[in-house]
Order: sequence, then structure tokens, then C-alpha cells
Amino acid sequence: MKRETFGSRIGFILVSAGCAIGIGNVWKFPYLCGEYGGAAFILIYLIFLLIMGIPVLVCEFSIGRASRFSVAASFEKLEPQGTRWHWTKWIGIAGSYLLMMFYTTVGGWLMYYCVKSVRGDFRGADTEQVTAAFSDVMGNMPVMMFWTILICVVGFAVCIFGIQKGIERASKFMMSILLVLMVVLAVHSVFMEGAGEGIRFYLVPDFAKMAEQGIGNVIFAALSQSFFTLSIGIGAMMIFGSYMPKERTLLGEAVSITALDTSVALTAGFIIIPACFAFGIEPGSGPSLIFITIPNIFAQIPGGALWGGLFFLFLTFAAFTTVVAVFENIISFDMDLFGWSRNRSVAVSAVLIILLSVPCVLGFNVLAGFQPLGEGSTIMDLEDFIVSNNLLPLGSLGYVLFCTRKNGWGWENFLAEANTGKGPHFPKGLKNYVAYGIPLIIMVIYLKGYYDKFVAQGTAALAGWMAVAVLFLVFVIGCALAGGGRGHGGQTVDSGN
Repeated sequence: MKRETFGSRIGFILVSAGCAIGIGNVWKFPYLCGEYGGAAFILIYLIFLLIMGIPVLVCEFSIGRASRFSVAASFEKLEPQGTRWHWTKWIGIAGSYLLMMFYTTVGGWLMYYCVKSVRGDFRGADTEQVTAAFSDVMGNMPVMMFWTILICVVGFAVCIFGIQKGIERASKFMMSILLVLMVVLAVHSVFMEGAGEGIRFYLVPDFAKMAEQGIGNVIFAALSQSFFTLSIGIGAMMIFGSYMPKERTLLGEAVSITALDTSVALTAGFIIIPACFAFGIEPGSGPSLIFITIPNIFAQIPGGALWGGLFFLFLTFAAFTTVVAVFENIISFDMDLFGWSRNRSVAVSAVLIILLSVPCVLGFNVLAGFQPLGEGSTIMDLEDFIVSNNLLPLGSLGYVLFCTRKNGWGWENFLAEANTGKGPHFPKGLKNYVAYGIPLIIMVIYLKGYYDKFVAQGTAALAGWMAVAVLFLVFVIGCALAGGGRGHGGQTVDSGN
């Protein structure tokens, strides 16, 4: 079948940025900024986006555009004969499915809270009532299941129309509204009485707070956030690279997407932090920020139902653009591996994702006693841990090694693909940094993530989990080392469409 393509450059940028922009931009980034020194943290974060996030994103895009396949078949197309790079495709396949196994649940929460806010359910509610409301939602399995299925059905309904008529058109619409809503909400927030202190907390560099948290911890937090914010590592960006024409170089497109993602993250801070300070509420992170802290604020302000509804509409669009992007990746697996039609792939994938989403839903009620990562953890925590702490960094490591090693696709082929078209070129002189520096950074992020996660559980538990981490790392490195020279299977790049 002829490979689909985007109808416009802006469509590609908005779809790819929509994939990167998600709930993590809202419920983690603003909190990290305040916790780790405000503008000082932001500066470090931007530096790491530039020196690590963008190069890895270019690698992922280049593999997709050169192969014209998803991660399910791209390595087979480009790898030399006798190598085992294609084994790493299972990281991307597993990562996409696992991400949607819990992201659909969170997306369902957001849709439901959008409805609840517009109805005025939180009007006049106190902190205890808002907290109890979220607990009631999580404990109500039929309600959670309904909204999870609904976001799945709507997401796959968009995907069935293909790239231009479905995903590109929907993403243009949603991203345009999302960006307008963010500006409106941010302006409203910063002009609240008492918001000035929150703005200072968010933007003024606080080196004393950095020292209090530990300079190393601040740097690592910025490094980790810059890496994970772009959704790189599981092929979610690669699939859109496979739909790109060769009219533009990939560095310029990666910079545009990163800039848009960063703008959304920064603006989210202007929505949340000043509002929290205006009402004397501590800005936390994670689900409690979105589903408890924010409804508490809107319950206290005039027109809270309207502003709350707009806020959760913005979040729903942010989540939904990610859902649609990853759904497309999953659909493409079947099309590339089995040669299925889009309609058949959508039907099978929709049923599979709905069934696979059930454990996460049950983890907050029927299976609440199952705590896989220790006291207080849920099935969603386990799924999130596997994706965020394992598959994203390991997949990214595989892409970078594949693009730089002689027994992989190779630096020259990567550079030729990345620099095809009009726009800024990827610097040739960065070969050693991309080949050795970035892999080292990724491995440090990966192993320290495990350490931070399990160090509190004692030496025995930490040693066991670190052994698991090393085994996964050995798998990726083993795939990179397997096989000899270039053979006859390595694909070169041409500059045509």
C-alpha cells in the first residue's frame, strides 16, 4: 500500500507536538519548577532539551522517514544483514500498548471532570468534599470503565479516517483550541489577587532552594524531565516521521516541536502556580494536583464552573492528542507486520486496547489490594514505571546506537536522511557526542531512576530491582553488538520523495 503523508508541514508539527504534549506537562513540570528553584531549573531544563532531547528526537524521526515504516518494521528495513537491531522493536511495541493501558484511564478521568465542572458539581465544595469526590470516582468501577471506553472509541474513530482526514484534521482543531485556552486560563490566573507571589515562586531563580534540594538532584530532575517530555523511545514519534515528506530537514522540525511542547509546559505553570498561591494551596504534583487541588481552587472563585470546565477541556485535548498519536502507532504495527487494512487494524486494536485498559481501572477498586511496587502503589503505577523508567530510555538508547554504530544504520546514512530538504542541518561534528555522550546520559538516567524508585525499600529490594535494570540494559546493548559488518542489508538514503 502507498504510504500516507501529511497534508501540510503545520499538520505534521501540530500532530507531533500533540503527541509530546500531555498531562505530564501539567501535573509535573510546574511543580518541578517551583520545587527546584524556579527560573534556574527552567534554564537547566532548556539546556538539556537542546543537547539531548532534540538529538534523540531527530534520530527517531530519521529512522521513520528513511524506512517509511513504524517501529514494528523500520529496523528490518534499515539494518544490515546478520544484525539483531530488529529485536529492539518490541520495546516500542510493548511501550505503546502499556502507555495506553493507563493513559486511557487518565484521559477518561479528564473527560468526566470536564463534564462535572461544567455541571457545577464542585460549586461551594470544601477540600474534604473535593477529595472525597475523586475517591468516589476511582472506587466506582462502572463509571471509570465507561469513560475509559469512551475515549478509546472516540480516539479510534478519529484514526479510522487516516492521517490527513482524521488525525491531522483533528489535531489541528484540538491544538488550536488548546493553545487559545491555555493563554486565556494563564491570563486569568496571573491576574488573581495574590498571584504575584506565585509568579515569583515560579520564575525568580532561587539558588538557596536549589542548594537545599541538592545541585545534583536539581540537574538530574531537569535532565529527566527534558528527556521524558518529548515522548521519545517507543516509536510514537517515529510513526509520524514515516509519514513526512523529504522537503524539510529534521533538525528544524524537531526544534519547532520541542519549542511548542516547552511553551505549553511553561504556560501550564502560569495557570497553576499563581492560582495555588492566590488561594493558599500548596501546589503538589501528580493526579492530586489535577483532580483535587485545581477543583478546590475553582470551587472558590466566581464563575468557577466555567473556568473549571475550560481547564479540564484543555487537559482533555492535551491527553486526547497523545492518545490519538499512540493509537496511530499501534494501528500501524498491524499494517506493517501483517499487511492489514486500516479498517481491520483499527477494529482489532480498539478491542485489544479496551481489554488491556481493564486492569488499570480495576486497580483503583476491585484490585486495589494489589500493590506491585510497594505500599500504596497501584497497577497504574506499575504500568507507568515500566513505560517511563524502562521502555522510553531503553528505546531511545536503541535509536541513538542504531544511528551511530557501523554495524547499525550508521552515522553517514543518518546524517544524509536528517539533512535532506530545506532547513538547518544536523552538525556532522557531533558524531562522538551522539554516539557516546548521549548513550551514557541515557544509561545514567535509567539506572538512577531505578535507584531513586527502590532505595527506600531496603538493600535487598534495591539490589534485586537493580539486577532487573541491568538485564534490560544488557538486552539493548546485546542487540547493538550482535552481528558484524554492514553486509548487504543496510539501506542507504536518497533525497527523493
